[in-house]
Amino acid sequence: MSSCSSELTPLLGGAANSSAAADYICNQFTDAGFAIDTTYLLFSAYLVFAMQLGFAMLCAGSVRAKNTMNIMLTNVLDAAAGGLFYYLFGFAFAFGGPSNGFIGKHFFGLKEVPQSNFDYSNFLYQWAFAIAAAGITSGSIAERTQFVAYLIYSAFLTGFVYPIVSHWFWSGDGWAAAGRNPGESLLFKSGVIDFAGSGVVHMVGGIAGLWGALIEGPRIGRFDHTGRSVALRGHSATLVVLGTFLLWFGWYGFNPGSFNVIFKTYGPSGSIHGQWSAVGRTAVTTTLAGCTAALTTLFGKRLQTGHWNAVDVCNGLLGGFAAITSGCSVVDPWAAIICGFVSAWVLIGLNKLAATLKFDDPLEAAQLHGGCGAWGIIFTALFAREKYVNEVYQGRPGRPYGLFMGGGGRLLAAHVIQILVILGWVSCTMGPLFFALHKLGLLRISAEDEMAGMDLTRHGGFAYVYHDEDSSAHDGGGGFMLKSAAARVEPRPTPATTNQV
Repeated sequence: MSSCSSELTPLLGGAANSSAAADYICNQFTDAGFAIDTTYLLFSAYLVFAMQLGFAMLCAGSVRAKNTMNIMLTNVLDAAAGGLFYYLFGFAFAFGGPSNGFIGKHFFGLKEVPQSNFDYSNFLYQWAFAIAAAGITSGSIAERTQFVAYLIYSAFLTGFVYPIVSHWFWSGDGWAAAGRNPGESLLFKSGVIDFAGSGVVHMVGGIAGLWGALIEGPRIGRFDHTGRSVALRGHSATLVVLGTFLLWFGWYGFNPGSFNVIFKTYGPSGSIHGQWSAVGRTAVTTTLAGCTAALTTLFGKRLQTGHWNAVDVCNGLLGGFAAITSGCSVVDPWAAIICGFVSAWVLIGLNKLAATLKFDDPLEAAQLHGGCGAWGIIFTALFAREKYVNEVYQGRPGRPYGLFMGGGGRLLAAHVIQILVILGWVSCTMGPLFFALHKLGLLRISAEDEMAGMDLTRHGGFAYVYHDEDSSAHDGGGGFMLKSAAARVEPRPTPATTNQV
C-alpha cells in the first residue's frame, strides 16, 4: 500500500493534496482487488456446488430404478450434513491457523472469521470440496446400505477425516503443503503439489468407498454361484450423461477456482502474465485430460466388448478429470493429454481387477477416484514444469519440479509419501467405522429389502410413479408400478450371497 502511494504521488503533479489523493486511489484499487478475488472465489464455489447435482444425476442413472429415491436422498444429505459438520469442526481442523502440522485449532463454528487471509467465501468454497469427497463415497456403497450409515459416515468424513488431509496438503501450517508458511521447511524441499485435490479429495473419497464396499460385500446377484460377474446395469444412461456434463461444467470451478484469487500479476504491470493466464491454462489442461480419457475409453472398451458404451465413456472422462486435478496448474496442455490417456487405461485395468476379485462398486468410484486420483499424483511429479511451479508456488527459489522435465526425484518422493499417508489415514479411520457399523447391524440392509428395492422398503415408494392400466395384475390393484419394472426379473438371493448380509 505504501509502495503504491509513493509511486503514484509524483504522477499527480506534486500538489499539496497529491499524497492524500494517491492514498485514496490506492485504497480504492485495493478494495476493488479484494472484491474481484472474492467474486471469483464465490463463483467458483457455486460451480463446485453444482457438481452435487452432477453427482446426484450420475448416481441416480447408475443404480437400478428401485433404488433411485434412496441414492438421490443420500446426495442431498451429503450436502446438508456436510455443511453443518464442516461449519462446526471441519473448516477449523483444515485451516484453523496458526496451528501444528497435523490439525488446525481455530475457526470452530467460524469464530474469528472473517480475517485478512480467510473470509466467508473461503469457507463456502472449501465446504463444496468436502461434500464432494462424501459424494464419491456414497456411490461405492449404493443399493445396499442403511440410511443411518450414510448419515454417520458422511458426518465423520466431512467433519474429521477429510479436513485433516486437507490441512496436511493445503494449509499454510500443513506438514507436507507446497504452499507452507515462509520460513518453515518443505517435505523433500518441494512439498506436495496437489493443486485441486487428486489426493486430498478424490483419493480420500475413493478409499473410503473402497472400505465401505469391501466390508459390505457385493450386491445380491452381482456374482453368480460360480463367481462369474453379472452386470447389474443402471436404469438410465440419460441421467448418467446429464450428470457427467454437469460435473464437467463444475470442474471449471474445481480446478481453475483453486487459485482462490485471480487479480495477481506474474510480471511487470501491464504484461499479459498473471494469475488470469494460469487460470485459463488450468481450464485447458482440465479439458484436454478429460477429452483424451473419454476417447481412449471409447475405443478401449470397444476392443474389449465389441460395442460403443456411453456409460463407460462418461466414467473414463471423469477418470481423466480426477487425474489431472493434481497437476492442472503446473503442466503443459500436451502433458494433460498423456495424463488422460493413461488414466483411461488405469480405470479399465482396475475395473477388470475389481471383477476378478469380486469387488462391487456400482459407480466404479473407488477405481475411478481412488485409482485415477493416485495416478494423477504420480503424473504431476513427472510432468510439472519449472516455470509454472515457480509462478503458482512463489517465494521458494530452486524448488524441485517434474522428474521428466529435469527437476529430479524430490517431488516424486513427496508424492509417493502423499499416496501412502492418505491410504493409511483413510484406512485407519473409515475402515474401522464401517466395520463397527457392520458389527452393530447398522451398515447393510436385509436381503428381502435389497431385493424389493430401498425406495419401496425404506422411503415409502418408488422415485418414478406411473398409472399402469394393468396394475391390478401386478400388485393387487392397490399401487403404482412401472410396467417395465414389473416385467423385469431380478436376481434372486442364493445361500452364498445371503450370508454376506
